[in-house]
Amino acid sequence: METENLNNSEFDKYSSKKPLPKINLWTMFRLGLFQMGLGIMSLLTLGVLNRVMIDELTVLPLLAAGAIAMHQFVSPARIWFGQMSDGKPIFGYHRSVYVWFGAAGFTITSFLALQVIWQLGISLQNSGWSGQTYVWVAILAVAFAIYGLALSASSTPFAALLVDVSDDDNRGKLIGIVWSMLMVGIVVGAIVGSRLLETPEVCGAAILNYNPGATAEVANIPRLQATINPVFIIMPAIVFGLCLLATLGVEKKYSRYSSRATITEREDQVTLKRALRVLTSSRQTGIFFTFLLILTISLFMQDAVLEPYGGEVFGMCISETTKLNVPFGVGTLIGIGSTGFLLLPRLGKKNTTKFGCMGAAVSFGLIILSGFTANAGLLKGSLLFFGLSSGVLTAGATSLMLDLTAAETAGTFIGAWGLAQAIARGLATVLGGAVLNLGKLIFTVPVLAYGTVFAMQAIGMIVAIWFLRRVNIREFQANAKAAIATVMEGDLDG
Repeated sequence: METENLNNSEFDKYSSKKPLPKINLWTMFRLGLFQMGLGIMSLLTLGVLNRVMIDELTVLPLLAAGAIAMHQFVSPARIWFGQMSDGKPIFGYHRSVYVWFGAAGFTITSFLALQVIWQLGISLQNSGWSGQTYVWVAILAVAFAIYGLALSASSTPFAALLVDVSDDDNRGKLIGIVWSMLMVGIVVGAIVGSRLLETPEVCGAAILNYNPGATAEVANIPRLQATINPVFIIMPAIVFGLCLLATLGVEKKYSRYSSRATITEREDQVTLKRALRVLTSSRQTGIFFTFLLILTISLFMQDAVLEPYGGEVFGMCISETTKLNVPFGVGTLIGIGSTGFLLLPRLGKKNTTKFGCMGAAVSFGLIILSGFTANAGLLKGSLLFFGLSSGVLTAGATSLMLDLTAAETAGTFIGAWGLAQAIARGLATVLGGAVLNLGKLIFTVPVLAYGTVFAMQAIGMIVAIWFLRRVNIREFQANAKAAIATVMEGDLDG
């Protein structure tokens, strides 16, 4: 009888619990501040650090891009951090504390990586490509690997938090708002960063006339330090503040984690081996995976070369090349925002994606043309068009991906794509630097060296369209379910 009363009281205790409140629009935008911070950080690493290394310090593009890409190559660590946040709460929080510790890590590491870059530049000026210089390159690669680990420790639990605080009927809206805020961060970061970097250092003829192969001093490093160091203190501090503002109190108030009986498979629970097996489990998943791989590499190869292109070919100062991200970011926001309402309903998913790829290929041609004409206005217009095209193809490809996902294994498939995309972005950064390196060896005219990278991207987009034409949704739906089930059974069997 006592046991029955106890059971009844336990039932009453849980049944009397108030349902958790639904996340409101204000909180969605507040969570987006975290992604806004990530946009600012990506601008600092890819928009400022690589420009300083390649243009001002004459570091070989392949080595500069390879060091920066290390933060993408450690992305499989997100699996471990995701599982840690699932099973090992800190101070009673499954997500928030991981987000805060990770954000503290990557903001501090960005400043430390900059200090390593100064030492690399000094060594290069004093002794050329000596053993000591290569040691500094290796230390820089390690610094970016640590930066990537901290980024994974923060961004993966944050992605899990988005799942925890949302329901099926509002998750799409939340993801859309948060993703858009990433582009807002890039635009805002470009504007604020360019103001902080407004002191001209090595501009105009000083950049246009230097010999990238020379080891003589071409930049006054103490002057560069005085200008850039404060930016890497102020901006990361703002980013950390945005992280706290975005997440404080959200998990405690809105998280449904503890009340959900089953935990769906997310990106952080998919191993790289399992990802590759799922993505090649059937003919159609293999074709679509190849398309996404080529698309991602072609889309992001310019990450490590765009700002140096503005510096070396157009003679722009660091503050000016930082602002090149503004037209691209604005174009991407407009492209994504308008595609769902205007293009997808009229053209369909495959055609929308195809037109986005075609637009991107044309924009790369315009970027090359702007270099030959030394027309900075044409360069900015080309980047706006590239942003629009990127937004269109991203929205189209994402919609197509959802059609090419078996419902029973949605988390696994989307997680596999996310993990593969992160690796592809790292490869794109390294490949961009490698092609630029090769171009500088073959051509003496800088615009031809950089044009080689953009031409490769245009060719990649055309190849991606070729694979896209072979994507067949009906064939996928007919046989992918069984193929993926076979993969899962194999995993269970060990």
